[in-house]
Amino acid sequence: MFCGIALGWAFAMYTGIGILATVSPTVHGWAVAMQATSNGMLNAMDQIMNEGIVALAVIAAAAIMTLIEKQTFADYWLQWNQAFGKRFWQGVPLGFAMLSLLLVAIWALHGFSLAGLAETGAPALKYGLLWAIAFFLVGVFEDFTFRGYLQSALGDGIGFWPAAIILAVVFGAIHWHNKGEALFGCVMAGSFGFLEAFALRRTGSLWLLIGMHASWDWGETYFYGTPDSGAIGAGHLFNSSFHGPKWLTGGTVGPEGSWLVFAVLLIWALAIHLSFPAKRAPHLRDSPADLPVNMGHGV
Repeated sequence: MFCGIALGWAFAMYTGIGILATVSPTVHGWAVAMQATSNGMLNAMDQIMNEGIVALAVIAAAAIMTLIEKQTFADYWLQWNQAFGKRFWQGVPLGFAMLSLLLVAIWALHGFSLAGLAETGAPALKYGLLWAIAFFLVGVFEDFTFRGYLQSALGDGIGFWPAAIILAVVFGAIHWHNKGEALFGCVMAGSFGFLEAFALRRTGSLWLLIGMHASWDWGETYFYGTPDSGAIGAGHLFNSSFHGPKWLTGGTVGPEGSWLVFAVLLIWALAIHLSFPAKRAPHLRDSPADLPVNMGHGV
């Protein structure tokens, strides 16, 4: 796959290009994107700007790597002809449904409640759209970085699942830098990364992952108005509150810090297993270019 370029050099080149493209002192672009406004709330327009920059940076870095490696974005699991297609719209309701299931479970144990609408009419529509754009960009950046180029490159060298485990651990560890994040939240983030690797294995498309990721974050920050990795978004639909032990509610991290999240992740994995049956022939390699048409380059 690497046309004579050693795996380590390819990683170094991709990371270096990404850092230069962001003109940032850190590769944790989303940590910059999680800066709060003066009133302690996240701003959707700031998120769009920051996440847009880092998303473009990793896409630009990968575009350069396609020339060096003589590959296409489909070889990195991102098929442009599937953008906002079937896989994406399968992912959107799945991510939102799993978040809702988690919050219903917390509510059933008397740890979560809604207290009416925070926004109505045109402002509600405006914020809903802005946060949708922001979290779509979050999905593109994080999922393409960890489940796209790096998963493809590392998986080609050591195998799909070893690469998925390593990248899930790294993905979880990086969330330590988010405001209000705790060790448990980092473990959850890593587990979510591994779940996404499973979804990628079954579908061969990042668009399902981007849809799931974006709708989960959108549901937390905008629809339900809960903390998302320890941060509250300005302009949310419902007022909500948590009450009860931290193991149940997630504390300042938000619902993703609840112990119940692991049960939801298992249900989520089962939903993916049933919705996208394994069709991959055992003799095929781990490269996305080697997947069957209905799992890789086709919808």
